[in-house]
Amino acid sequence: MNVVVCVKQVPDPNSPGRLDPSTHNLRRDGEVVLDPGDEFGVEAGLQLTEKHGGEVTVVSMGPERALDAVRKALAMGASRGVLVCDDSLAGSDALTTAKVLAAAIRRQDFDLVLTATESTDGYTGVVPQMLAGLLDIPAVTFAKSLSYDGEIIRVERQTETGIEVVEARLPVVISVTAGVNEPRYPSLKGIMGAKQKPLDRPSPTDLGLEDGGGASAGPAITAVTAAPERAAGEIVRDEGEAAARIVQFLVERKVI
Repeated sequence: MNVVVCVKQVPDPNSPGRLDPSTHNLRRDGEVVLDPGDEFGVEAGLQLTEKHGGEVTVVSMGPERALDAVRKALAMGASRGVLVCDDSLAGSDALTTAKVLAAAIRRQDFDLVLTATESTDGYTGVVPQMLAGLLDIPAVTFAKSLSYDGEIIRVERQTETGIEVVEARLPVVISVTAGVNEPRYPSLKGIMGAKQKPLDRPSPTDLGLEDGGGASAGPAITAVTAAPERAAGEIVRDEGEAAARIVQFLVERKVI
């Protein structure tokens, strides 16, 4: 089984996010890390290939610094890395991101594509489904567990009402939740060996994408306004008329 895992480098979720005042995009010049959600996808891919054979390829799109995120996935045990890096892709929306990743994935020999449910810097939650549509294969989302018997991949997916069990034949795109496994730590041997593993660096042109994959055609942020501060509430002291004041308050807001 050959598995492709989509990974992304993001600003450290433990640090406060900052917007660039000129572009209104999230600033990425501070501490950056492999998205914690992607580590679960890498671990799921490694567990499947360790049991059924094959290899894990990690695919990413981002600036030059995103190479560190790819190398961490390689240090965890992935066999190969792909990083699409081009200035024209800066500020790409979810659809452009999906187009670039799908074009890179098509160049791989894959049976399964794994992703996180969403990135911790964008939270759109739509890239996995877009990938499946662009690759013309099924998508199974919010996987809490997954297993493979050689023919069918079985997924337990988390929903608002409980657990659903979905079975699919390969190839398929699966997004995994944080509860799917416990990601391993890269070993010293893995860290040292990561730099020796194959790394492909295709450009959008290499992938057959004109105009940088269409990043300039996506939506643009024209302005950002701080949310208004919450106004102070009214304190009602019960001096015999508190109940009437509460009722009046609810009537004014058409609650009752």
